[in-house]
Amino acid sequence: MTTPSTVRALPPSNWGRVRQSRRTADRAMKIIAAGFTMLAISVLFWILGMLLVKGIGGLSVATFTQTMPGPGSEGGGLANAIVGSIVLTFLGIALATPIGVLAGTYLAEYGKTSQLAGLIRFINDILLSAPSILIGLFVYVILVEPLGGYSGWAGGIALGIIAIPVIVRTTEDMLRLVPGPLREAGAALGAPPSVVITSITWRAAKAGMVTGILLALARIAGETAPLIFTALNNSFWFSPTLLGGVSNLPVTIYQFASAPYENWQQLAWAGSLIITLSILLLSLIARRIVRGGK
Repeated sequence: MTTPSTVRALPPSNWGRVRQSRRTADRAMKIIAAGFTMLAISVLFWILGMLLVKGIGGLSVATFTQTMPGPGSEGGGLANAIVGSIVLTFLGIALATPIGVLAGTYLAEYGKTSQLAGLIRFINDILLSAPSILIGLFVYVILVEPLGGYSGWAGGIALGIIAIPVIVRTTEDMLRLVPGPLREAGAALGAPPSVVITSITWRAAKAGMVTGILLALARIAGETAPLIFTALNNSFWFSPTLLGGVSNLPVTIYQFASAPYENWQQLAWAGSLIITLSILLLSLIARRIVRGGK
């Protein structure tokens, strides 16, 4: 039988070397991880700092009240582009929300491990990683070209297609986190599956589902490529029917930033700051909803 004294008498040299090597590897890993973390944070703050320095100078009352200036003219603002972006973004999220929520509900509650559900998840993963410019070209081929012109409806549909996979994935994940006994309790009371889902499961997962919708909204708020092929742009107020070019911030920033006019470049920085702050606000709201749900 081994006694404590015999255990202390064992030569510790080998164990000491192992522990020292592990401590050295642990310290090295911490230094490497901390170094790359600081690098990522410094790049992020560098970008945000440059955006603030250059963007604040272009913010004024005229930025939010006047339309875009013509080439070489002074003054002007981004009022029509801001309103156009809001319209297109909410049009896209209004299209994507019911489709994404219902598809995610099917995957989590009905399909589960079926072959159809697996196929839907595979296609959804492809859409999540698909370049947005391809979606813009797709909508251009099926809507813009046949109808003979750009429109805000085509832009909203393109943004909605981009937002759908985000909402589907988030909805499915949130519904899967709902405990099974909640569903069983509803079924024990005689409620059909549809009532259990709408009255119990959705209510239990509403914080995460709303967060997914807000994240999808932030995802499409700054998209440029699909709007170039669908809504394009407009220097004036767009038509209430959303037919023809619809002014929007992403395409305006793209055009103004590459222009030789200093006034346009300043407005491009201001528009970039507005989009960034809007996405930051949406992210903070999403985090607040999640914490409130917990």
